Amino acid sequence: MVNENRPEYPRSLGCKIKDAMGDTRVVLISGPRQSGKTTLAKKLTNEDRHYVTLDDEGVYQAARADPVGFIRQFKPVTIDEIQRVPELIREIKIAVDADQRPGRFLLTGSANILTIPTLSESLAGRMAVCALLP
Repeated sequence: MVNENRPEYPRSLGCKIKDAMGDTRVVLISGPRQSGKTTLAKKLTNEDRHYVTLDDEGVYQAARADPVGFIRQFKPVTIDEIQRVPELIREIKIAVDADQRPGRFLLTGSANILTIPTLSESLAGRMAVCALLP
């Protein structure tokens, strides 16, 4: 939830993310809690890109129940809090191997997401990581 009283600081990382989305299939915005990942991801999402958050219980349950169907329904998509359903990573890999257009997936995740072995192995060479500091 955005605090209306807290000032929003300009994020130069937004330009780096846009550049990465122009030539990389998957872009991950990683960082600690409350660093602004969701806010930045939403700013980079437009009418041509779906936005889903795995913090939403219905979305979370759908992603857990059918990772294949969940990933196939979106082109392109921003998935917020990807670490909540790591099973999606394999399906993202399969999707971007089949369709190599850049910018297909914009993901956000906590700083410890890069310690998930399936993420670093599955998306090696397919993903740009942009670290967001508070």
